[in-house]
Amino acid sequence: MTTMHYKGYEAVVEFDEDAEIFHGEVINMRDVITFQGTSAGELKQALADSVEDYLAFCKQRGEEPEKPFSGQFVVRTEPSVHKAVSSAARREGVSLNKWVTQALERAVSHKVA
Repeated sequence: MTTMHYKGYEAVVEFDEDAEIFHGEVINMRDVITFQGTSAGELKQALADSVEDYLAFCKQRGEEPEKPFSGQFVVRTEPSVHKAVSSAARREGVSLNKWVTQALERAVSHKVA
């Protein structure tokens, strides 16, 4: 699996050996955008075309297109966990946001490795 990018949208691409075609899906949003192609050039164009079609469709309907994830989300946890995380961040001399971001980055990179 590989990733591609277009206008801030991130897609993952896989190869279907039986159909001998690459297919991809934009992953950094809730709406579904898919595309396919038989070569790298065709795949790049298909991603761009699919994103542009999505943007045009939203405009035609008078709707705001969903933007790729903003980097902000709310986390709800037990007060004891909130206290422990806040204390850990203060001990390390970083903001709570920075501490949580670093912990998430470690968790994600550990899963990928």
